[in-house]
This record gives sequence, structure tokens and C-alpha cells, in this order.
Amino acid sequence: MDPNLLYWKSQGQSLFSRIQIWVNLLDPTHLLSSDAEIQEAHSLLGDGENLNIKDGQALALSLSSVHADSGAVLPLVFRPAALLPISAPLVVASFLPHSTVKPALFWQFLLQSYSAGFNYANRNSSSEQSKTPSLKQLLLIAGAVSYATCAGALPQIVVNRLGVRSAPIQTFFRSILPIPLSAALAAFNVLIVRSEESETGIQVFDSNGNPVGLSKAAGEKAVRETALSRAALFGTTAAVPNLLVLLLKRTRLFQKNSLLAAPLRHISVAFVLGLMIPVSFSLFPQLGTIRKENVEEQLQVAVDGRQLYYHRGL
Repeated sequence: MDPNLLYWKSQGQSLFSRIQIWVNLLDPTHLLSSDAEIQEAHSLLGDGENLNIKDGQALALSLSSVHADSGAVLPLVFRPAALLPISAPLVVASFLPHSTVKPALFWQFLLQSYSAGFNYANRNSSSEQSKTPSLKQLLLIAGAVSYATCAGALPQIVVNRLGVRSAPIQTFFRSILPIPLSAALAAFNVLIVRSEESETGIQVFDSNGNPVGLSKAAGEKAVRETALSRAALFGTTAAVPNLLVLLLKRTRLFQKNSLLAAPLRHISVAFVLGLMIPVSFSLFPQLGTIRKENVEEQLQVAVDGRQLYYHRGL
């Protein structure tokens, strides 16, 4: 088992401890390290049997920059610490009340493309034989991005094409509908991009960290948990600022100064997104568990323990 996973097994089993770990790992200064420095930090942790966690800086650098299955350094833009600085402008722009459909489609395309790339880079790759994506995987990613882009711009398309002028209806399409829509599309992106994990299975380990085999049940559970965490991330990011602005618009201050609503919405979107990233990453353990009776029969007879472990991905 990779030393990164061993660390999550020993330190990241409670929600509070996982949040503390992720707050540290999301430090943007980790993005300044070179690939050579990251590989050296990963090697300092030791092998799967002798985990060395005394060097906190090396540990944080490895956990935030190295893929737990392949041991390869993650692409810079798809490391966890890069999620906020890259996605925040895209999320803010995608929530803007655009005057035409084209800008809405453009920003949704950028957001969904980046989300798909992040989901793919941080997937569980334990069952893959090749380091390059297959044609099927590329088609799945392209399909997920295309569908999510059109669906994400749907509120703007309806308002623009139907010429909606009613203030309550505009409020519904621009402030209420984006909340469940953002959550659903975030989960959809994960489910489609990482669907091969459910089809081929992912590596599961016994309590000693020894690989047991590939489990489709564990793959389905890993993808489902990640989809739920991403739905919580983007759903909350859409809900809190929109509901906050709707409430504040009723106050005397905002009725006299209507221009305050836009900057407040933008700032609150970025703020809530930043708060929710470590929380959403922590909702489920990075090293997940699945009961022995819930995996395939051939794996049940291969282990003596009551549960197996798997890398959930991110």
C-alpha cells in the first residue's frame, strides 16, 4: 500500500481530523514545489511497510501532489491546492446573469472541462494497465462536458429564448434553479468521468495493507461517495450566496444601493467555495472501508478480516 494511503488509514478516520489535514494540504505554496522536490518528499516517507511521518513538510507535499495509486506527480493545475484559485473565477462567472446565451455556455464549458480534468486526474487508477486514457474514456469525458455545459446554461437559455421579464420567474431561474442544478451536474461529472472504476473494479486491501484483488462493489462505493462530496461542494457554493443575496435585497440598505448585490454575490461565492473545499474533501475517508460480505465472493474467501480498504480518489 502506498505510504500516502497508510497515512490516511492511521490519521484520517474522523471527520475533524480529515478537515485539519485538508486545510494543511490545500496550502497554495505547495504548488511552487518542483516535480523533483515532490518525488524526493514522497520517497522520504518510506515504503508501504515503514511509514515515516516525522517530516511534516515532506508529508504534506507528498499527500497534496502525488497520486496514491500510481505514485506519479499530479499535473499542477489538477492538484487539490489548485482547485480554489482556478475554479473560483469559473464558478463566479458561471453564476453571472449573462445577457446572452453564448457567455453562459462559454463559462460553463470552462468550468465543466476543468471539473472533468480534476476528477480524472484524481481518480482511482489501480486497475488501469495504460497511463494514457482509452478512446472510451475520452468519449465519456467529452460527453460529460458537453451535456453538463448545456444543462448548466439551461436557466440562461430559458430566460433568454423565452424573453422572460417577470421578476419572480427570473429570480427562480437565476437564483433558485442553479442550486440543485449545480449539485446534480457536479455529481454527474464525477459519475461519468469515473464510470470505468465501477465497471472494472478497483484494488482493495486487507487490514495489513496487502492487495487482495479488484472489486467492482468498492469501485461503485468510491465513485458514489466522491460524487456526493462534489455535489455538496458545488450545491452549497450555489445555495449560500444566492439565498444570502435574496434575503439582503429585502433590507433598506440594499434597496437603496442595489449595486451592492453583485459584488457581495461574487465575494460570497469565492468565500463559500474556499470554505467548502476542505469540508467536502473530508466528508468521506480517503482510505474507505467496505464490509467483507459486500464484495465479490472470490475476494471474501481471500481475507480473514471483517472489512477491506480502498482508495476513494478525490
